[in-house]
Amino acid sequence: MKYDVIALGAGSGGISVVERAASYGAKCLVIEKGTVGGTCVNVGCVPKKIMWNASHVADTIHNAVGYGFDVEYKGFSWAALKEKRDGYINGITGWYGGYIESLGIDYVEGAAKFVDDHTIEVDGKQYTADHIVISTGGRPRVPSDVKGAELGITSDDFFALETQPKRIAVIGAGYIAVEIAQLMHGLGSESHLFCRHDNVLRSFDDFVTDELKLELEKTVHLHTNSAIEALEQRDNGIAVISNHGAIEVDTVIWAIGRDLNTDDIGLENTSVTVEAGGVIPTDQFQETNVKGVFALGDITGKFPLTPVAIAAARRLADRLYGGKEGRYLPYENIASIVFSHPPIGTVGMTEKEAKAQYGEDAIKCYTTSFTSMYSSFTPNPVKTAMKLIVAGENEKVVGVHLFGPQVDEMLQGFAVAVRMGATKQDFDDTVALHPTSAEELVTMR
Repeated sequence: MKYDVIALGAGSGGISVVERAASYGAKCLVIEKGTVGGTCVNVGCVPKKIMWNASHVADTIHNAVGYGFDVEYKGFSWAALKEKRDGYINGITGWYGGYIESLGIDYVEGAAKFVDDHTIEVDGKQYTADHIVISTGGRPRVPSDVKGAELGITSDDFFALETQPKRIAVIGAGYIAVEIAQLMHGLGSESHLFCRHDNVLRSFDDFVTDELKLELEKTVHLHTNSAIEALEQRDNGIAVISNHGAIEVDTVIWAIGRDLNTDDIGLENTSVTVEAGGVIPTDQFQETNVKGVFALGDITGKFPLTPVAIAAARRLADRLYGGKEGRYLPYENIASIVFSHPPIGTVGMTEKEAKAQYGEDAIKCYTTSFTSMYSSFTPNPVKTAMKLIVAGENEKVVGVHLFGPQVDEMLQGFAVAVRMGATKQDFDDTVALHPTSAEELVTMR
């Protein structure tokens, strides 16, 4: 059967490209071997944020005493939250099915493989298209060189846990590792975080990661410079054996990165270039080296973020079918949030990146740190820290890095400002909202 567009993968990128293309009248097919919605909906952003919300609620209950409330904390029901969370996600995935059908998009469930550059086969049936979009995402990595590694679970498996582990070890230093370790602490588990180096989130600006490390040391058990040598089943749990000794826990979660789902889709039958690690390189228009074959999302080796895949997908469809020639997604100034406790928000360059691009003498940094009004009344006040990085004589804002309560809801508007080329003077000329933490961003000196 012939289509205008075939998307491999019904996650954020795949759904978005066929949705937009279909709105222009294109005949579209999306193929998915797992559950519609992909990682984000099923085992990523959505269930993670629900768990983070629960941990945040627990924190709010503990903080209530500072505001004069006599609140008795009687515990937390993992089973009750899981049931409601799973129901919420099932509602989303169920909605997707009807939505795709309502748009006139064909949906095929099964494992897709390339037969040639423009032919896909699923369960013996072949489909062709002028434009094929690879948006197959990734999967959690489990190390192959650690004895007993199979005793651990992945971040995907975390959301299937029927009971709350009393003791948990998370191995990794990225978004997923930090978020799970801290939310589990917030929900009452003894939480251990193991990382190979002396800090987490090493691609972020040191200003915010140094603040996060201080907070981690107050909450979870942080094991830095740790090399995991083995996992071992013992009578009282699983022993995590590292170069620093052994610690027993109930559950071990591997959060050491993700492998790309490009190794089993028949790319060997095509002319598509595949780089180390399964990355499919593209030009600025998401096109591979093969005309009419495109790649989106994690598999491109760029920003592995849901909104990035969605934005790139929509621009691709706009260009192919909406008459918007030259439309593409610039990968500069992509904002991101880490749902740590408290969160990190960042957009633009780190200080190191800015100095490398503009020269050390052209860069100036403005910073502030304080305890917010809300946090000042709590038993364990949390610091807020903010950094602006500016470049050149006109002090163009090229980086915004935030750490503290509610920065996740603060950053979006400032991301717009950075994208539009705002200067420090533009920030200074903006009348502050008082009393808020966000006002510090327009009052820094």
